[in-house]
This record gives sequence, structure tokens and C-alpha cells, in this order.
Amino acid sequence: MSKTRITILGATGYTALELIKILLRHPYADIVAVTSREDKRLISQVHHSLSGLLDLQLSNLSLEEVVLCSDCVFSCLPHTASAKVAPELLLRGVKVIDLSADYRLDSPDKFQHWYSEPHPDPDRLGNVVYGLPELFRKQIIDTNLIANPGCFPTSAILPLVPLVKSNIVESTDIIIDSKSGVSGGGRTAKLNYLYCECNENISAYNVGKHRHTPEIEQIISTSSGKQTTVIFTPHLTPMDRGILTTTYSIPKTTSLNKSDILDLFRRFYVDEPFIKIVDHLPGTKDVAGTNYVHITAEVVGNRVITISVIDNLIKGASGAAVQNFNLMFNYPETTALLTMP
Repeated sequence: MSKTRITILGATGYTALELIKILLRHPYADIVAVTSREDKRLISQVHHSLSGLLDLQLSNLSLEEVVLCSDCVFSCLPHTASAKVAPELLLRGVKVIDLSADYRLDSPDKFQHWYSEPHPDPDRLGNVVYGLPELFRKQIIDTNLIANPGCFPTSAILPLVPLVKSNIVESTDIIIDSKSGVSGGGRTAKLNYLYCECNENISAYNVGKHRHTPEIEQIISTSSGKQTTVIFTPHLTPMDRGILTTTYSIPKTTSLNKSDILDLFRRFYVDEPFIKIVDHLPGTKDVAGTNYVHITAEVVGNRVITISVIDNLIKGASGAAVQNFNLMFNYPETTALLTMP
């Protein structure tokens, strides 16, 4: 079988590094180009762990050059930058997996409200497949453009959709509390990510106004058929990677117990290779460096509580992107992703 030629746009960040590491062990993937608008070093000089494994030079390729050398583009560009290049790539027959938020929301007005910029490709919004295979596998197989999910949304959507879709919890009164490692903020110098600021410290941020809120509400509503509203509060924790998300929802019956919920989860995700329903309380180290999601639940008083853990850089970004890549190119879905924590 011939390999799929891959270009990674914006290859200097943490997400791109994890993507490269996965693709290097993928038997059907061939990384042919890595780009940066400013950095012209070898990729192995930016990410030293790649020394001797991938020594491509970073370059600022033109769209024409990308089209000529690529079958698939993974875009790790900043918000709005992906949507400026994706239309031409798609028009020229190149498949695109976008790891930014450019195509996740379903309307230009919603995008401008949450991202404070007009959308560069507004007519496409609402028609792009959301790249969460556990919910949209059939659509992913048949598309040329994927909106790769956000990390926080992945950790919240997966435990909540079965509850809301089964109509056993109220869909308009859900609280989501998430803790994330510092790598979720990207590989740039920001004051609150400096060691002396984040070490031995935990802090909430963007309370009531985090950009992942509309994404969570939109996908749960779409997947369940029930209008959903959430209160989402993210927290920065002093660890490199990982997300632990706790959700609180109101059950519609007083007879619901933990076993009922776990049974529901196991039926709902019975054939999903990367979702593990567990009886214990999971931690982020259980899934570190993997594409797995561990989910459990409890019933406490008049609340259904779910707890889920993911690696924000893998299932929350690059692992999901490769899972989508496998589906789009008809490779076994788990290829290159069955790693241990």
C-alpha cells in the first residue's frame, strides 16, 4: 500500500510535536513537509526529541507547493489562519484536518462573538464535520475537511451526550468543571504559564466566557437532539499534560444509581476502541500519552456526577486528528494509536 503524503502547517508547537511522533510510527503516513512562517531551522532543532527521527527543514511553503506535495494537510495554525488556506487546498483535492477552532462552530456570528474576528470562510460554517469519531464516524469517512475537536469539549461531550440523549438528566442545567495541564496553553511565553506563576498553584480562568463553551453546547445539542446549556469553568493546574473534567447534572428520576449510568455508558460506547468505562475514580496519569478516555460516574444527592480524563495533547488534539485521518483514508482506525500510558 502506498503511503499518504502529509504536510503539517505550523509545526513548532506541542500539538504538532505529538502529531509528528504519532505519524512517525504510522505505517501508511509519510511526512513530506513541515511549515513555519518564521522559523527556518530543522524540525529536530525545534523539537530536540526528533533528532535522527525527522530532520526536515521548516519552510514557509506557498499554497501551490503544499498542493503539489500533499495528499493530506494537518493544520496546526492559529485561529482564522487555517480558514484562510483550507478553501484553496480543498478546491485542489487536498484533504484537510484542522486542529484550530476555525470550523467547529456552526455560524459566522457565533464565531465572531467568541473569537472577536470575522470568519475568513463563513459560507462553510455549519457544514463541516466535527471530528469526534465516537459520535460522527460515518460523516468523517466521507468528508474532505475535519474540524478537530477542542480538548476541553472532548472531555465534557463524551460523558454528557449519553446522559442527555437518553433523557435521564436535565439538558439546560449542567455544570462542567475542568482542570488542564499547562501544555494546553501552547508553546508560547505567557506570564501565567511561567514556572514561578503556575508551579504549586491552581487557578480558574475565563469563568463564564471560555471559547469552548459554545462548542460544548452545540455538539451535545446536535448529538442528543435536545437544546443544551452549560456553565463551564476551566482551571490551570501545575502539571505538563492531561485534563480531568467533572460534570454535574440533575437526574429526571430519583431511582437512578451509579450502576445504571455505567451500564448506559457501556452500551453507548460498546464498540469504541478508545473509550474505557471504569468503576474507580480515574486520574490523568491513567491516560497520559494515549488516545484513551476513561469515564466513570457517581450519583450524589440530586446530582449525576461524571468524571473523565484525557491527554489534552493526544485525544484532545493530535491523537484525535490521526484517528480522523485513519477514517478519512480508509486505514484501520486504531493505526499508530494503541499506545500504553
